[in-house]
Amino acid sequence: MSGQSTRRTVLKGAALAGAAGLGVAACSTESNVGHAQNPTPTAPVALGAPDEVPVGGARLYREQRLLVHCPAQGQYKAFSAQCTHAGCVLDKIENNEGNCPCHGSRFDVTTGKALQGPATVPLPEVPVRVENGKLIAGPKA
Repeated sequence: MSGQSTRRTVLKGAALAGAAGLGVAACSTESNVGHAQNPTPTAPVALGAPDEVPVGGARLYREQRLLVHCPAQGQYKAFSAQCTHAGCVLDKIENNEGNCPCHGSRFDVTTGKALQGPATVPLPEVPVRVENGKLIAGPKA
C-alpha cells in the first residue's frame, strides 16, 4: 500500500502544481490599470460636448476606456482604448498614436490599427453619434 500512497501523493502534488501554474499564467496577462471583460461599451456612454474632440485629432476618454477621432467637422469615429495585447487602458495620444503604458504598444487613433507591438490586433471600433448636443458612444438604448 505504501506504493499507492506515494503515487497518490505525487499525482496530488502534480495537480496542485499545475493549478498553481495556471493561476500565475492567467494573472500575468491581466492589466494593472483597469482590465475590463468587455473592451467596448454594452450600453450608451455619454462623453461630453463634440467640440472637445479636435478636428483632425482625437481625444482619450480614459475613464470610459474610449478614444474618439474627428476626421472632419461633425464626423466622429470611436475605438476602445483598451489595448488588445493585455487589456491595459491607453494613457495618452501623441501624433495621432495611442500609447499603451504597460508594454509599449501603439495604435493609429484614426483607424485603430496596431502600429507597434506587442499588440497585433486593432482596437475594436465603437459606434459613436451626436445626440442632444453630446457625443454618445456604444449601442443605441
